[in-house]
Amino acid sequence: MNKAELIDAIASQANLTKADAKRALDAFIGATTTALKKGERVALVGFGSFSVSKREARKGRNPQSGKEITIPAKKVVKFKAGAELADKVK
Repeated sequence: MNKAELIDAIASQANLTKADAKRALDAFIGATTTALKKGERVALVGFGSFSVSKREARKGRNPQSGKEITIPAKKVVKFKAGAELADKVK
Protein backbone atom coordinates (compact mmCIF):
# COMPACT_ATOMS: atom_id res chain seq x y z
CA MET A 1 0.00 0.00 0.00
CA ASN A 2 1.40 3.39 -0.95
CA LYS A 3 0.53 6.81 0.50
CA ALA A 4 -2.29 7.51 -1.96
CA GLU A 5 -3.90 4.14 -1.25
CA LEU A 6 -3.57 4.75 2.50
CA ILE A 7 -5.27 8.15 2.12
CA ASP A 8 -8.13 6.48 0.19
CA ALA A 9 -8.51 3.84 2.91
CA ILE A 10 -8.51 6.43 5.70
CA ALA A 11 -11.05 8.56 3.84
CA SER A 12 -13.44 5.67 3.30
CA GLN A 13 -13.14 4.14 6.79
CA ALA A 14 -13.38 7.45 8.67
CA ASN A 15 -16.00 8.94 6.33
CA LEU A 16 -13.71 11.87 5.46
CA THR A 17 -12.91 13.59 2.20
CA LYS A 18 -9.63 12.59 0.60
CA ALA A 19 -8.31 16.12 1.28
CA ASP A 20 -9.13 15.82 4.99
CA ALA A 21 -7.61 12.33 5.15
CA LYS A 22 -4.43 13.63 3.47
CA ARG A 23 -4.16 16.51 5.95
CA ALA A 24 -4.67 14.10 8.86
CA LEU A 25 -2.01 11.69 7.57
CA ASP A 26 0.44 14.54 6.88
CA ALA A 27 -0.18 15.90 10.40
CA PHE A 28 0.49 12.46 11.92
CA ILE A 29 3.70 12.08 9.92
CA GLY A 30 4.83 15.60 10.86
CA ALA A 31 4.10 15.18 14.57
CA THR A 32 5.80 11.77 14.65
CA THR A 33 8.86 13.10 12.81
CA THR A 34 9.15 16.08 15.18
CA ALA A 35 8.92 13.85 18.25
CA LEU A 36 11.52 11.41 16.90
CA LYS A 37 13.90 14.27 16.05
CA LYS A 38 13.69 15.31 19.70
CA GLY A 39 14.58 11.76 20.73
CA GLU A 40 11.10 11.05 22.07
CA ARG A 41 9.25 7.76 21.71
CA VAL A 42 5.85 7.67 19.95
CA ALA A 43 3.60 4.93 21.32
CA LEU A 44 0.20 4.03 19.89
CA VAL A 45 -1.44 1.54 22.25
CA GLY A 46 -2.51 -1.58 20.37
CA PHE A 47 -0.60 -0.57 17.23
CA GLY A 48 3.05 -0.17 18.17
CA SER A 49 5.79 2.29 19.00
CA PHE A 50 8.36 4.28 17.08
CA SER A 51 11.71 5.13 18.67
CA VAL A 52 15.17 6.35 17.73
CA SER A 53 18.19 4.15 18.38
CA LYS A 54 21.86 4.89 17.88
CA ARG A 55 23.75 2.44 15.70
CA GLU A 56 27.47 2.37 16.51
CA ALA A 57 30.18 2.65 13.86
CA ARG A 58 31.26 -0.72 12.53
CA LYS A 59 33.49 -2.42 9.99
CA GLY A 60 32.03 -3.64 6.70
CA ARG A 61 33.14 -4.75 3.27
CA ASN A 62 32.69 -3.10 -0.08
CA PRO A 63 30.89 -5.83 -2.07
CA GLN A 64 32.52 -4.80 -5.36
CA SER A 65 36.15 -4.55 -4.28
CA GLY A 66 36.12 -6.61 -1.08
CA LYS A 67 37.98 -3.82 0.74
CA GLU A 68 37.21 -3.29 4.41
CA ILE A 69 35.45 0.00 5.10
CA THR A 70 34.24 1.80 8.21
CA ILE A 71 30.49 2.35 8.33
CA PRO A 72 29.85 5.51 10.37
CA ALA A 73 27.60 5.68 13.43
CA LYS A 74 24.07 6.96 12.83
CA LYS A 75 20.63 7.20 14.35
CA VAL A 76 17.94 4.86 13.03
CA VAL A 77 14.18 4.75 13.51
CA LYS A 78 12.79 1.53 14.94
CA PHE A 79 9.20 0.30 15.01
CA LYS A 80 8.00 -2.34 17.42
CA ALA A 81 4.55 -3.76 16.74
CA GLY A 82 2.10 -3.86 19.63
CA ALA A 83 0.50 -7.09 20.82
CA GLU A 84 -2.88 -6.38 19.17
CA LEU A 85 -1.32 -5.66 15.78
CA ALA A 86 0.94 -8.70 16.00
CA ASP A 87 -2.04 -10.93 16.85
CA LYS A 88 -4.13 -9.56 13.96
CA VAL A 89 -1.32 -10.11 11.45
CA LYS A 90 -0.75 -13.76 12.48
